[in-house]
Amino acid sequence: MRLVLNIIWFVFAGFWMALGYAFAALICFILIITIPFGIASLRIAAFALFPFGKTVVVRPDAGLGAGIGNVIWFVLCGWWLALGHLITGVILCVTIIGIPLGLASFKLIPVSLLPLGRDIVNVDGSQAFGSRI
Repeated sequence: MRLVLNIIWFVFAGFWMALGYAFAALICFILIITIPFGIASLRIAAFALFPFGKTVVVRPDAGLGAGIGNVIWFVLCGWWLALGHLITGVILCVTIIGIPLGLASFKLIPVSLLPLGRDIVNVDGSQAFGSRI
């Protein structure tokens, strides 16, 4: 079932959202000092391509640096990427078939707002890494 949902997601939303993350990564790479944010953006882009079967967990070793980085990320990229997920999720939830896809889009909002200090793991192995978001 995950495979079918991932394929449908890729066609209707995943590809476009991954392009948004790739654009955010490009901006971060151009600014040079924000290269770590670009790497985080590309990591989330891979998650945005195929979100079913994966989840986001909080890293227990994340500290103050991740918090400061999340504030900078929010200002540079996070708010408009989260807005894209919100709009996409609402549009997908208009039809009954699109509701699971819309919920997957809503699942990506927290990691698009605050990506640092979090890991993307398979659902089966999420208990080994920490608490779910």
